[in-house]
Amino acid sequence: MAYLSDDFLLHSAHARNLFHDYAAEAPIYDYHCHLSPAEIADNVRFDNISRMWLAGDHYKWRAMRANGIDEELITGKASDEDKFSAWARTLPALSRNPLYDWTHLELRRYFGINDLLTPENVPAIYAACNELLDEKDFTVHRLLAKMKVKVVCTTDDPIDDLSSHVRLSSQDVPFSMRPTFRPDRAMAIESTAAWNAYLDRLAQVAGTVIASFDDLLEALDSRHAWFHHNGCRSADHGFERVMPELPAKGECSRIFAKARAGAAPEIAEASRFKAGLLLELCRMNHSRGWVQQFHFGILRDVRSRTFAALGSNTGVDSIGDGTPGWPLARLLDTLDKDGRLARTVMFNGNPVDNDLIACMAGTFQDGSFPGKIQMGPAWWFLDQKNGMIRQIEALSGVGLLSRFIGMTTDSRSFLSYPRHEYFRRILCNLLGGEMERGDCPDDSGSIGPMVRNICCGNAKDYFGF
Repeated sequence: MAYLSDDFLLHSAHARNLFHDYAAEAPIYDYHCHLSPAEIADNVRFDNISRMWLAGDHYKWRAMRANGIDEELITGKASDEDKFSAWARTLPALSRNPLYDWTHLELRRYFGINDLLTPENVPAIYAACNELLDEKDFTVHRLLAKMKVKVVCTTDDPIDDLSSHVRLSSQDVPFSMRPTFRPDRAMAIESTAAWNAYLDRLAQVAGTVIASFDDLLEALDSRHAWFHHNGCRSADHGFERVMPELPAKGECSRIFAKARAGAAPEIAEASRFKAGLLLELCRMNHSRGWVQQFHFGILRDVRSRTFAALGSNTGVDSIGDGTPGWPLARLLDTLDKDGRLARTVMFNGNPVDNDLIACMAGTFQDGSFPGKIQMGPAWWFLDQKNGMIRQIEALSGVGLLSRFIGMTTDSRSFLSYPRHEYFRRILCNLLGGEMERGDCPDDSGSIGPMVRNICCGNAKDYFGF
């Protein structure tokens, strides 16, 4: 079988039928990504393929560094064409890495280029892509429509004014864009000076004064309400691992006062403050009927030299060392006891914890909503073939695969939507192979609709799109 044929990754007749009949044409509900709301609202057209493809893509940056590419050709001042050429020099070294497959899927699906990108054909492919970018079909709106994207959920700080979302809401487009409330900076009390500066900005945006922990909660709730007014129905919460201890009564107020006065809290104090604030934010999420998404299991910015030079999200993060079960159970149980556990998606960054997360999700189902507590899709370093298979296996073993809300891009690139196709092919191959072997019933009438729901229907219902 030729590479990237119509039956790419589909190794049985059943797999091919599931994909082509049920998955291939399913729309996309992208419930977690990092696309720019302003670029979407402005319907931007990119100057060249390098700006569209390489700028901000730390997946590619990591690979280029590993291939010995100088930083000047990655994030430095080299020309866009030279950066594109450096990426092409890296591709042949990426055999079996998903970036190799994604790159060529993107060239085919968006640009109709079936050739493999190599150092030899860089000038021709660079010119061909840039020529197409000048055409009307290569605005952001047209690209999203081409991939059958119905909903884009961006990632937004509580201080964002959401003006881009407001502007897009009045435009005639075949998709909607929704904000997602991401209050991580309000929790980052360990970086005391930056945290205080952020609280000053939050107070200004909320039209209030933040002099106490209760003031902070009121300011965040005000912004939470504003986001809800503008179509937000989901919150993102990112943390390295679930905080091991919950605060004692009144402790968050004491730690807040200490840090607001400029004194850095001790490590244990910062952890308990974060746990207490997260609980309150989760209660806000429940009060407005939102979904909450937890992202954990990743060590961020571990290479200090690169972080100091380039900042966060530059390719110097790593899989973490696991999530203890008891702190996660305690967090969920504290909310559940009060009847304030919202629909929750748990994105796990360490494959060692797959079974723990799948099992924990099942423990806190309460019958109020199908698949109320979700094991999130294979995420970050795990959104590759083996990572997706391991996630599906863990969820199937102790949960309900049929209620899974499927893949999301978690991307900053408008060319990343073939990742959904990649996931769908892997899902269909796994299920089709089991049908072929007799490991599950040869019943496409039931398994086919399940595939379709995992691709789009479950997410649509879960988030209320």
